[in-house]
Amino acid sequence: MEQTYKPEAPTRAEIDALSGPALLEFGTNWCGYCRAAQPLLSEAFAGHEPVKHIKVEDGPGRLLGRSFRVKLWPTMIFLRDGKEVVRVVRPEDADELREGFEKITTT
Repeated sequence: MEQTYKPEAPTRAEIDALSGPALLEFGTNWCGYCRAAQPLLSEAFAGHEPVKHIKVEDGPGRLLGRSFRVKLWPTMIFLRDGKEVVRVVRPEDADELREGFEKITTT
């Protein structure tokens, strides 16, 4: 599981080309909502360590976030083969996130 939001983001084409399950997380390192969600994410991530986790710093002018129409942080987009399956915005409990992991890791 990634620990910090990275300022350098992959391109939308790179995300669309992913194979298998992945979690694309948008937020910032200074965001209180983002920091509050991390323990929930850590709890839900347990048992799903093979899932690729891409943690992207978002903000004005950030193209990847705009291409996914991110409005609030954190926004967690659960992908399978580069396609959005589930979106969780500002999770309130780990179960919301566990559900996302289940939908992208089970066939």
